[in-house]
Order: sequence, then structure tokens, then C-alpha cells
Amino acid sequence: MAKQDKEFVKEITPQSEDYSQWYLDVILKAQMMDYAPVKGCMVIRPYGYALWENMQKGLDERIKATGHRNAYFPIFIPESLLQREAEHVEGFAPEVAWVTHGGNEKLTERLLVRPTSEAIICEMYSRWIQSYRDLPVLINQWCNVVRWEKVTRPFLRTTEFLWQEGHTVHRTEAEAQEETLKMLEVYRDFVENDLAVPVVKGQKSEREKFAGALRTYSIEALMSDGKALQAGTSHNLGTHFAKVFDITFLDSDGELKYAWQTSWGVSTRLIGAIIMVHGDDRGLVLPPKVAPTQVILVPIMPKKARAEVLEKASAIFAELKQSGLRIEMDDREEYSPGWKFNEWEMKGVPLRLEVGPRDLAAGQAVLARRDTGDKEVVALTDLTVRVPALLAEIQNNMLEKAKKFRADNTHRTDDYEEFKQIIEEKRGFVISGWCGHADCEAAVKEETKATIRNIPFSLEKETPGRCLYCGSEGKHLVIFARSY
Repeated sequence: MAKQDKEFVKEITPQSEDYSQWYLDVILKAQMMDYAPVKGCMVIRPYGYALWENMQKGLDERIKATGHRNAYFPIFIPESLLQREAEHVEGFAPEVAWVTHGGNEKLTERLLVRPTSEAIICEMYSRWIQSYRDLPVLINQWCNVVRWEKVTRPFLRTTEFLWQEGHTVHRTEAEAQEETLKMLEVYRDFVENDLAVPVVKGQKSEREKFAGALRTYSIEALMSDGKALQAGTSHNLGTHFAKVFDITFLDSDGELKYAWQTSWGVSTRLIGAIIMVHGDDRGLVLPPKVAPTQVILVPIMPKKARAEVLEKASAIFAELKQSGLRIEMDDREEYSPGWKFNEWEMKGVPLRLEVGPRDLAAGQAVLARRDTGDKEVVALTDLTVRVPALLAEIQNNMLEKAKKFRADNTHRTDDYEEFKQIIEEKRGFVISGWCGHADCEAAVKEETKATIRNIPFSLEKETPGRCLYCGSEGKHLVIFARSY
């Protein structure tokens, strides 16, 4: 390996040495983002944004397939709207950015830069909804939000971030609950099948639910350092916001009733999930379904055969691109093949296609997988069939590998001393009994920094045993973990 090749790889800190630095090295070296002049903000660079666009496309299709339509609401929210809902105000006040002046003039009323859009959307819904015939309202928006975080980390927690937020209105509690769980399942399907990140669906505890919600549900993922990441949430808002913002409708029985609402969202923190679940010491490992570049074609071009190899490589490139693959060709003369291999591996491209003079003479090409490093020789005539099939294999393998990691790092105990040892030394998910009291939940968090991630649906039928903290009869089996 040439000296420049070795130096290229050295720029990424090994995970075992410093996981946080590894994460930052990877996203910066892969040109996913860069730090903005504003503290806590980031610039999402083209490679990172292309990943987000592919993610957005896959989720947006699912959202629209369930009957929702996209709209857009203002980024500025009058203070009086937020103040209507005390619990909501308390939940977001520490993170709110305020606008006090327009040009040189002081505003008569402060405006907040949206941390979430319930207040302004509810104000509009109160105008639009009059009768049961106006229901349901199924609206989603893709936008940015601002939350003035004290501690930030690119993609995972930033002052400004991108997301989608769905806001729906329904006639009955049953319809709202159905919607809440339907969208939670949409998130699970998207995150597992497109991002290859396994998640646990469940209900949040009262302490961890969204400010103002009746019930909050989440999907929780396990990162490769043993910490949890909340990958998406769906909230049954009940009639709470409807009563605050006077969202009423005349029902078919002639009675004026409060509407039932939901909200749900995922954000660019899912990019962080992809990086931490799949990445390794060589950089990113991206799932084929969302990777900006699915295949990188690297022609091996000695000077004497350059024209011949480039001509054939260009034909292969055109054929694969025509088949619908996201493919690029790296024919730069100033870099060696080894340097290019390192660069594209670091960028997480799922599949590398190599072709040189000997390959052409034999009518074949070499395919190298990013997820396993395995190589295989494929006839040129079979590439349009084999490449898509191999990408599907890579996608599935990445999910199965992540599932195995989660299984290997999921523990079960109702012994508090053992629990503390696991959280400190092993990390991961810990399944334990919980009595349902907030005092026990708070004590565990204070003493171990582990929180209840959710009450998993998959464990509802199992006996909860004893509460991890107080030893009384358990009400739920829950998942504890330290989290981002």
C-alpha cells in the first residue's frame, strides 16, 4: 500500500480508542457535514444531503401511501400561541430561540422559532375544522426546527435540524389511536427495511412522554457503542390541544365535540443512527437502499491500456446506470487504485466494481462488498443481474448483523446490583421489571444515567416479575439503557 493510502486511513480514530472522536472523524472525512459559524449548527454537505434525500423519498412515499398530504407552516410562532398550553410551554421553554426585533424595530409580541409546530398548526386547524365532514385531517410537513441545545453533536443533537412532523385530527379516540400506532409501524418498516437498523416498538413512560400528549410511543435502536437512540416517536395527543386551541366539530348527532389529534416525527438524527449502527474503523457502511452511490466503478488503467479500459468501463457504467442503479465511475488519473478503494470504502459505498485489462481479456469484472469485504468475479454479461441481487444481499446482511449485535447486547435482570454492573461495564439494552412508579424510574436514572427507553409491545404478554429498584410487584417489563 502506498504511503498516501496508509495516511488516508489513519485519519479515522479507531472506535475502540475513542468512539466519539471516531464518529466525528467519519462524518467530517466522508464530507457528510461541516461545522457552521453558529454554535451547535451544521452545514449538511452534498454527500450527507444526498443520503437525507434518499431517506426522505422512501419515507415520504410511505406517508403519502397512508393517505397523508404534505403542507408547510411558518417557522415563526407568536408567543401568545405557545403560552396557551402550559405543559407544552414548560417542556420547550428552555430550548426556544426568540425573535424580538424586525429590522431595527422591536416587535410588539415576541416570536419563537419553531421547536415543534403543534401550536401554530392547531391554531390553523381550529379555523379549518367545523364539521365531522371535515375529518380526518391528515397533514405532514418536511421542515427545519430549532432547539437551543446546551450540548450538541452533529446529526444526533443540533441547534437546528431537519425533520418531518405529521399532525392529524380525528373524530374519535379509536381513530386517533389507530393513526398513532399506524405511523409508528410506518417508522419501524422504514428504519428496519431501508436503513437496516432494527428497532424496538413500545410505549413511553409518563415521565418520558411528549409534553402535552396523552400517550407517546417510540422506536428505539441500539448503537454499536451500547447506547440507545430514540429513532422516532408517535403521539396520541388526545383532546388536550383541541381544548386549548378550540378545535371543535359538529358531529352527526348534532353535538359539538372536541377533536382527537396525533403528531409524529423523525429527523436527521437517523443519519447518526446509520453511521453508528453500521460504521467501522474504515468509515461509513451505508445501506444500499439509501446510499447516495450504490456502486462505484473503478477502472484499473495502466498507461498502455488506458483508452481501451476506459472505453469498456464507460459502456459498463452506462448500462448499469440505465438499469436504474445509482452508480459513479472514478477515472481520476491523479490517484492510485488503492487510494480510490480507501476513499470509497470510507464513504461507505456498498459495492465496488473493478475492471482492468486482464478482466476485460477474460470478459469479467470484480465486485467487492463494503459490508463484508468479500470479493467475487462476475462475467460482464451478468452484471445487470448480479449487481442488483448483490445489493439486496448486502441490505439484508446489514440488518441481520445489526439484529445479532442487538441480541448479543440485550440483557435481562431484576437484580439492581447486577443491573448497575451491566449498565457500567457492558451497556446495551437491559430488560427489567418496573412497578410503574415515577420515583423508581427517576432514582434509576439519577444513580445509573439509564432511562426507560420504552415499554416494548413484544414483552406485554410476559410476566414482569419484580420492580428492578424497589422490589415490589412489577407492572411492566421495560427496556433500560443509557442513551444519546
